[in-house]
Amino acid sequence: MNLFQQIQSLSSPLKNTKDIDPLLEQIGKSKIVLLGEASHGTHEYYQLRVEISKRLIIEKGFNFIAVEGDWPDCYKINQYVKGFTDAGPRAYEVLFSFNRWPTWMWANVEMVYFIEWLREFNLQRPKDKKVGFYGLDVYSLWESLNVISGYLQKVDLQAAESIEKAYRCFEPFSQDVQQYALTTAFVPGSCEKEVVEMLVSLRKQLTLLKNESREELFNVEQNAQVVINAEKYYRTMLKGDVSSWNIRDEAMTQTLERLLDFHEDLLEKKLKPLDFERAGMWPKRAKGIVWAHNTHLGDARATDMKETKMINLGELIKKKHGQDVVYSVGFSSYQGSVIASDEWGALMKRKKVDPARKGSWEDLFHQIDKENRLVMWRDVKLSREMLLRRGLRAIGVVYHPEHESGNYIPTILPEAFDAFIYLEKTKALSPLHMKGVRDKDFPETFPFSV
Repeated sequence: MNLFQQIQSLSSPLKNTKDIDPLLEQIGKSKIVLLGEASHGTHEYYQLRVEISKRLIIEKGFNFIAVEGDWPDCYKINQYVKGFTDAGPRAYEVLFSFNRWPTWMWANVEMVYFIEWLREFNLQRPKDKKVGFYGLDVYSLWESLNVISGYLQKVDLQAAESIEKAYRCFEPFSQDVQQYALTTAFVPGSCEKEVVEMLVSLRKQLTLLKNESREELFNVEQNAQVVINAEKYYRTMLKGDVSSWNIRDEAMTQTLERLLDFHEDLLEKKLKPLDFERAGMWPKRAKGIVWAHNTHLGDARATDMKETKMINLGELIKKKHGQDVVYSVGFSSYQGSVIASDEWGALMKRKKVDPARKGSWEDLFHQIDKENRLVMWRDVKLSREMLLRRGLRAIGVVYHPEHESGNYIPTILPEAFDAFIYLEKTKALSPLHMKGVRDKDFPETFPFSV
């Protein structure tokens, strides 16, 4: 069997929602499902993740979605989908309030539809069983400080003093993370001590609040953890090595673990003491879905990241929980369009995605029959050719099509992911902040079509 024949034997066509049935079947009893993307600005990646996530929530009882986004902003979504008081009138307003670049990652039409669906789904469920939505990332240093400060003022806790110390430490930098990074890179001293003391003090004080919402307490503590991780990230970002990348992915993994523990605890609090003979009757354990870029979710050990001692969430979570618990799905396409920028912080643009580089995984799939396909290889004996490293497209928020040859990561695809979704042609998503996209004039995003 040659390489093309093996890929075809592992593939099934992907044309409608029913075509993801084999994927749901193979995911089986997995507790953590990682859903990737080859860019942060492609309509079909969001659309497919939405459809897969809906099925996981409805059919397999998944408890939350955690995304490559800021904790404070994504917690606004969590409040909205769970019907919190003053969470916002509609998903559009909640998402439009996101102002950290790149806004289009979560403030887009595709997300509006999904968030409204999730809110509607949660309306039918008891408070403790509503599906949550959270952010995993580390960028929200000042935003998280503000959340903590506002909460402590509301409940009048003594921990506010430690918050003030942290504020005073960061104050000279005027909420400019670049300035903080530059200063701590060349001048001894940082705010590390202050933020650690803040978390310790906060945890002690939060234990005194008996009548507060458990999730709100978790939110405050998590914001403190974000501040610690963000300070560490920004302090190392100018070193020019892999430190900041690794700190970021370790932090995202830590947040995912905390979310699993939090939801596990919610389940356990409802259990009555049972004999070991009845252990199989216990409720399902907490289950989480992760949305992030392929570079974060595909096992780093299967790429050239390994040579530079880079790690990622996909590697860390699989090391800890193993194949029976974690299932990962990669995504990519041969050509199309994407939302991205020319440089960090610049205006978003709709950009052309040229045909994939010769010899890449995308080029290989394209050569077979130019059709969308779901490829699954778990527990299959693969040929040597299938286990070779080939370039896998990786488009970031900054993208230069003229330098397309540099947008590939050498990857042993079957070792990076348990399954892969290949799309022949994709289009840019629809950002809420882009001219031409209006509240009452959304493009037709659903029903599902790829």
